Amino acid sequence: MGFSEELFFAPAGRLVAMLKAREISAAEITQQFFKRIDALNPGLNAVITLVKERATREAAESDRRLAGSGEARPLEGLPVTIKDSIITEGVRSTWGMKIFEHYVSDTDAPVVARLRAAGAVVLGKTNTPEMTFDYDCDNPLFGPTRNPWNRERVPGGSSGGEAAALAAGMSPLGLGSDYGGSIRVPAHFCGIVGLKPSWGTIPLAGHMSPGPAAPPGISHMATLGPMARYVDDLTLAYNVIKGAHWSAPYTAPTPQAHPERIEVKKLRCAFFTAGGGEVPVARDIRAATERAAGALARSGLSVEEAQPPIQDAARLWMDYATADGGTLLRQTLGDKINLSRERLRSGLLAPSEPKSAAEFFLASIARDTFRVELARFMERYPILICPPFCATAFAEGKQTVDIDGTEYPLFRANWPVLFGNCAGLPGAVVPAGRDHQGLPTGVQIVGRAFAEEEVLAVAKLLEQELGGFQAPPV
Repeated sequence: MGFSEELFFAPAGRLVAMLKAREISAAEITQQFFKRIDALNPGLNAVITLVKERATREAAESDRRLAGSGEARPLEGLPVTIKDSIITEGVRSTWGMKIFEHYVSDTDAPVVARLRAAGAVVLGKTNTPEMTFDYDCDNPLFGPTRNPWNRERVPGGSSGGEAAALAAGMSPLGLGSDYGGSIRVPAHFCGIVGLKPSWGTIPLAGHMSPGPAAPPGISHMATLGPMARYVDDLTLAYNVIKGAHWSAPYTAPTPQAHPERIEVKKLRCAFFTAGGGEVPVARDIRAATERAAGALARSGLSVEEAQPPIQDAARLWMDYATADGGTLLRQTLGDKINLSRERLRSGLLAPSEPKSAAEFFLASIARDTFRVELARFMERYPILICPPFCATAFAEGKQTVDIDGTEYPLFRANWPVLFGNCAGLPGAVVPAGRDHQGLPTGVQIVGRAFAEEEVLAVAKLLEQELGGFQAPPV
């Protein structure tokens, strides 16, 4: 049938079906997405490394398999993009840092290897803030990524390049990472969908921050996950990248997710828009959360406004994440590190005393206690509906966010995502309309540990009820 403009925004699952039906070739779809990137990326700066020659070869191999000369794989010929903090064989991975400007791994991260083994064709790498530590998407190597909805606004971080590329139709599917909302906040800012899986379902190895030698405070709260425009595509990708891997001994065998089998109406939901920090949620985002709760209630679910015990989660996250006082980072990078941002230097490398073994033990107990208390609450309410962030996309370079006319510290507006990382729970974000400025708003669905199917089932329902992805005016 040939390639039409609307296919740039088609679901990944539909493209896979078209490829298998030979309605389009892997070679053509790959080249069309490269043309799209060449046309739009100069204004967005979402994709920072392209691998055209290798992708062309991989697409040709997919076409041979699809033509019957080999067994077609689950994602055969599907183009994908990868966040630049996730290592890729033979392709640079920079973490947005000058010292890694020319770093090229000789292996793929397990999640990338699994995508390739499933037949996906990697188009390139997407931008990330320096050291993946910010809610914008700027670094000294490549500069800022811009939000496709408003180029004066950030796309979110740290998987902001991935979110912008997906929103603009430059890729149908991508990989991000999340240890403080880095998948979910960009999904919210750019109007796409993202899934932070449960801790222990996805191998983290090959992610440069944190890597296998990262402090446990960070590596015990981080995960990799899929980003897309449609919830079904999150399921498609999750089923490919999940599961145990020898390089990540904390991962466990994980069954295939079949959210369509979940009896959604039997799930009890709690919704809330406060209670996790001192920064309030913007009026438009509160309204979006309430619309989502109302949509679920009208669909037959039991929905109540109820407050989970997350009041200490942001503090616990910070205590646990900074337990080593930046010692490992300084020891690993030494005098080679040259962070460009004051908030990175002061936040990550400022002289501070690492916690003693006893203090870290107590911090671990406090976190485990929190996880048990939240799990007890979620025995009654298996699904939590809440905002993904306190504000919509903010202006580039700001240290604060404007919430209904009042400025608040940027790094205090993230409490809606931190409790999920602290507890290791699965969480998804789906579009929920736009605010009074025309910027996307999302809603977050959080489930019990290892209940990705339930999260994806509710996310799918909300996608249908709230309108789902809308293409930005790129």
